[in-house]
Amino acid sequence: MAHRRYTSGMLILELCAVLLGLLFLIPFYFLIANSVKSFAEILLDSAAWPTKFVWSNYTRAWEIMKFPRAFGNSLFITVISNLGLTLISSLSAYRFVRHPSRFNNIIFTLFVAAMVIPFQSIMIPLMKVASWFHLLDSRMGLFVCYLGFGVSISVFLFHGFVKSIPVEIEESAVVDGCSPLGVFWKIVFPLLKPMTVTIIILNSLWIWNDFLLPSLLLGRAELRTIPLSTFSFFGQYTKQWDLALAALVMGITPIVVFFLTLQRHIIEGITAGSVKG
Repeated sequence: MAHRRYTSGMLILELCAVLLGLLFLIPFYFLIANSVKSFAEILLDSAAWPTKFVWSNYTRAWEIMKFPRAFGNSLFITVISNLGLTLISSLSAYRFVRHPSRFNNIIFTLFVAAMVIPFQSIMIPLMKVASWFHLLDSRMGLFVCYLGFGVSISVFLFHGFVKSIPVEIEESAVVDGCSPLGVFWKIVFPLLKPMTVTIIILNSLWIWNDFLLPSLLLGRAELRTIPLSTFSFFGQYTKQWDLALAALVMGITPIVVFFLTLQRHIIEGITAGSVKG
């Protein structure tokens, strides 16, 4: 097998890619460097490396925002929303693919169409509906809203992946006496692992970092997620940048670690889902 020659053009492309990567890392430098500075030093020169590391920013932010409680709220909402989205979306997509009909095609089209509706256009109706069904000031109410907003993209991604699974595998399981639900849970769902992990990662990034929807539905302090608790450092007249940046670092660290651990499944899942069986 002939090896490709390493040309000057490839070197230039690699250098451009490295520079582009460093460009995207600049905001992280500002975030981390300023999170260990005093408030005065941040205002003096936010781009400079810290002259003295003020680690007390993290302990003070931890106590003020009640980080363990906020972390627990964010973790609960993220986990239960992912479980619900994965269960409903995988079953729905499987039904749409394996049992095509005019009704199913219309419902799937509505799911796809819902993906392009901006959230800002339905905020006011959402608040009215949430008040009717007593979903305000409730973590379960927030969970129901995340199901409604996240199911469209999840069904769309699962739909493409199910098409790549040979139907002959399911027919063999039926011949062996497997029930329809048994075929899905024992045969199909394990094969959906790459796409399932991809959907969990994408939804986790969205739900964990979401600010607008929790700010609309959650009013009590004990229900605040990490983004809502971090916002408490930004007042009308003053902004506690030293504490806010430390809180932001603590807030993004769990989801960054989660993403880096499972990132290889994203390309695998999306690539496999784009191939129709």
